[in-house]
Amino acid sequence: MMPPEITDLPENVINAILMPLPLRDAVRTSILSKKWRYKWCKLPHLTLDDELWKTTDNLLSPSIKFTTIMYNILTLHPGPITQFTLSMSKLKKYPKICSLIHFLSRKGIQHLVLQFSEWNRLKLPSSFFTCLQLSHLTLQNCQICPPPAFVGFNRLISLELCHVSVSSRSLESLISSSPLLEKLVLKFFDSMNHLEIRAPKLRSFDFLGCIKYLSLKNTPHLAKLSIFCGECFEESEKCDLDKFFQSHLALEHLHLDYGSFQFLAAVVPRRLSCTLNNLKRLYVSMDELADLSCALCLIRSSPCLQHLEMEVSIESDNKVHEASASFSDVTLNYLNTVKVVGIIGTKLDMMLIKLLLANSPMLVKMIIEPDLQWVDDEKGVKILADLTTFQRASGKAEVECQLERK
Repeated sequence: MMPPEITDLPENVINAILMPLPLRDAVRTSILSKKWRYKWCKLPHLTLDDELWKTTDNLLSPSIKFTTIMYNILTLHPGPITQFTLSMSKLKKYPKICSLIHFLSRKGIQHLVLQFSEWNRLKLPSSFFTCLQLSHLTLQNCQICPPPAFVGFNRLISLELCHVSVSSRSLESLISSSPLLEKLVLKFFDSMNHLEIRAPKLRSFDFLGCIKYLSLKNTPHLAKLSIFCGECFEESEKCDLDKFFQSHLALEHLHLDYGSFQFLAAVVPRRLSCTLNNLKRLYVSMDELADLSCALCLIRSSPCLQHLEMEVSIESDNKVHEASASFSDVTLNYLNTVKVVGIIGTKLDMMLIKLLLANSPMLVKMIIEPDLQWVDDEKGVKILADLTTFQRASGKAEVECQLERK
């Protein structure tokens, strides 16, 4: 027998006990007493992850187990479901999934995560587009084909799409019809030709994929931007670097990874006409000389920069003079930490490090990670020896060179 004080707990306290538990354990509380038998069925937050579909019974397939769990939820859950996470990355069949999504659309779902298998991208049923209470949505490995009557999710604040199949037009419409959208994450395997983002409340945008042209319009509050292009198009359309950043003066965190500069290298000034006074964190990956010009322009135009990370994969020394000239009238008064990754000890590599040390009076730490595929122990020792001779504007600056192979 359960103590009376346990069986008579208020509903909100019972929910607080059950919600952090894995669903399997929450269901097991049914044996505590008659009053607890169906308490799990009333939870407003449910998480069904891949662990649920595992079974040691060879006669019971994961699909059958999934069907059983879905049936219990569909028939026994009487109240609202505001948060629902479903992870099925290990399953190739999704029985009752359309019934489940229709069920959720009538339960006031606000926070929804659907993750399917990469071997079988589910085409979302029409009932999905009637979940008009959605504020947070994450989709992985599915197909999005909005019906003609779909008007968007006008309460959506956060949207994350990972490896989904969707047309540029449908995606643009989905984003532009979400006027409250603040966070957007797009990770695509499929290549796209053109994508135009219109989101007046957007504050964070992460993009990973293969695309010819990416346009950001009407995003005046964008504070965090991260771009990684897995494959570059030779015919990619380019925008003017200066004009691009004139529209993004609110940026605080900028991450330009491999291939990002393909959109921004049409015209590269020595310094932007508008100063990026809010930019505190900058990551740039450079594997071409044109990338270096863009990176130097951004550094020069960001006087309040505090954290800088550079990944350098340039073997040429043709830009040594340009790098030196770029810092002739620049002092990075707020730069606190620097990380330089991938150097092989070229004159250009060492010049960049030397200039950063000489023009950063508030620098506390610089971490150097050479490319150990190309830097042997002898060359690594020489790099370390050269670093000790470089003048430092900051008396507190520590330089750490990581030469150990993991």
